[in-house]
Amino acid sequence: MPIALLALAAFIAVIIVWNVVFKRNMGEAMLLGLVATSLFAGAQAPAYLLGGLADALTHDVLYAALAFVFMAYLIDATGLIQRILAILNSVFGRIRGGPGYIDTVASAVFGSLSGSNSANTASSGSFTGPWMVRTGWTPTRAATVLAGNGGMGAALPPSASMVIMIGFAGGMVTTGQVYLGLLVAGLYQILLRIGLVAYFVRRDRVPRVDEHDLVPLRTSLRQGAGALSIFLGALIPIGVTVGPLGEYLTESTPLGDAMGEISLLTWIPILIIGFSLLAGRDRLPRTVRGWSRLLDGAMPKFATIGALLFFAIAASEILGRLGLAEDVNTMLESLPVGSTLMVIVVGLVIALVAGPLSSTATLTAVGQISFLALVGVGVDPLLAIIAILVFASTEGASPPASGSIFVAAGLTGARPESTFLPLIVYYMIPIFLIGCLIGWGVLPVLGG
Repeated sequence: MPIALLALAAFIAVIIVWNVVFKRNMGEAMLLGLVATSLFAGAQAPAYLLGGLADALTHDVLYAALAFVFMAYLIDATGLIQRILAILNSVFGRIRGGPGYIDTVASAVFGSLSGSNSANTASSGSFTGPWMVRTGWTPTRAATVLAGNGGMGAALPPSASMVIMIGFAGGMVTTGQVYLGLLVAGLYQILLRIGLVAYFVRRDRVPRVDEHDLVPLRTSLRQGAGALSIFLGALIPIGVTVGPLGEYLTESTPLGDAMGEISLLTWIPILIIGFSLLAGRDRLPRTVRGWSRLLDGAMPKFATIGALLFFAIAASEILGRLGLAEDVNTMLESLPVGSTLMVIVVGLVIALVAGPLSSTATLTAVGQISFLALVGVGVDPLLAIIAILVFASTEGASPPASGSIFVAAGLTGARPESTFLPLIVYYMIPIFLIGCLIGWGVLPVLGG
């Protein structure tokens, strides 16, 4: 087997063993995986290791991911997500099984902002999870819905997973194409989850919510309308770079050359942070000490995602230098596999790896080889990226090591193992099929 593919296999194996078998954190696992990968360079291992670390320091993916981390933290710290959930409560609360629908929509909302599955489950589920149990949902069913919905942190744009795959694709696709394509794929997943909630409500005979627990829509809008302004932070840069307005500004104004330099991954978190500071100013600290405490609270989140992505990107750079792309091309030339079967194989590999790993770690490990494998058998590059991202979004519902499962179980009082089979049957398999249908070109996506 070519050296780069052996290095990739070692990278994945070290991460899984250190994280799953020895129960150590993912940052340590990524560091050891990075070191193991560099050893395949032989006598040049130190140079490859230092080169990979240097490349990671200058990689825009790292800085974009950290910006999204702070953005999600600020939205939660200022109470804006709670205000948005209150509005959703007023709209859906009177529907039988309303908390389940609210969690589905709220997970889509917060998932598009945070890009993190476990954080998504914790943020929306902290409100809807206990409420579901109080209104007739069984703890196991409630935990299943929470964990299954948590996967929308990776299923909707923008996300660190999306950023990583755009980097792997190089110039084959644009950020706008992937953003719109993943948005459509995310809508398919939202419809799936809404259908599942409706099925669970009917099957389990979940009752209606007590009217005393509901806040009139007029009241929740008056109290939380300002929180909705944070979505302008995403709509503005998308509107001026994608679609008719973006096309007009590029082709018919003096801004044409500059428009191509606008990065959605940079400006979306910056603008959402700005709108969050305005909308949540009443919850912001008034003293230097208060700001210090606020920023200190974000530091652990930076440390976790920062270490994960830094080592992951460095390992990816080393794999590239070892000739991973060339090895994949060589392997593909010797495999008489058509596009239909290759989509299934890639989907299975990603779904299996996403069980013990996060979607970000999964795509860092196997995203590039998966993309090259699909494109190599004739799959459209955009469809290949979207299908891969859909496959990776099974992370939240992948037993036994998904963080979303244990967060959901803690919020509802369920036993984590009781959710394993339902998550596989109701979430993992259908999401896998959605990814296959997109890769085969059966389900359409925008952006092409």
